[in-house]
Amino acid sequence: QVQLVESGGGLVQAGGSLRLSCAASGRTFTDCVMGWFRQAPGKEREFVSAIWWSSGSTYYADSVKGRFTVSRDNAKNTVYLEMNSLKPEDTAVYYCAADRPPTRYSDPTKYDYWGQGTQVTVSS
Repeated sequence: QVQLVESGGGLVQAGGSLRLSCAASGRTFTDCVMGWFRQAPGKEREFVSAIWWSSGSTYYADSVKGRFTVSRDNAKNTVYLEMNSLKPEDTAVYYCAADRPPTRYSDPTKYDYWGQGTQVTVSS
């Protein structure tokens, strides 16, 4: 059974930092792209970042480029999202997801597996 478990969310002041983790289990993910998405109240789920597990190639939404960094630890089967210079508009539930090729890494409808989400709240 595939499981993606996010952790690391919380309340932080604007300008602060958080690191989200996504622990993956239940299958081999080396052929997958791992994505981070977020959803704010009343808004659609939006792409944040993605990383190919095998190559380490990364992708970012323009809104987080230069502030967020995605990485993975193969030994721990864990993907991370380091978030710096946080803004109130970054407030959302953040989800980790996994998708097998062929894929469109920024399209949430293409992802096969999802975590339960972790809340990130940035106060002004």
